[in-house]
Amino acid sequence: MSLRSTILLRTDDSEDAVSVVEITVPAGWEGPPLHHHAFDEAFYVLDGELTFQVGEELLTRRAGELIFAPRDRVHTLTNLSDRAAHYLLICTPGGFERRFDPDDDRPRPAVHTVGPTIPERLAER
Repeated sequence: MSLRSTILLRTDDSEDAVSVVEITVPAGWEGPPLHHHAFDEAFYVLDGELTFQVGEELLTRRAGELIFAPRDRVHTLTNLSDRAAHYLLICTPGGFERRFDPDDDRPRPAVHTVGPTIPERLAER
């Protein structure tokens, strides 16, 4: 299984205010490297368990729990569990949902990588 996504709310439908994407990731999904960008993200876990890094802190969230990554704050996420995880990604302002649409070639907000993935960070210990 690979990452699956469904765009539920596009930036175009919210006057550029917000976008919402439903995402399922497989067990052991490494996730993106540590990064930051000029938009806020909220992650609401629908099923399973995800591990987040916000700043220097590692946090686990399970179904029914939310985590917020404010704009310009370094963050990332991973699925360290042995089963798939399913979550909502809410971005404000919107635009990042275009990353999940192979037919949308419009510009996306810039994302700046500044560190390793969580599994790489844990392996360094």
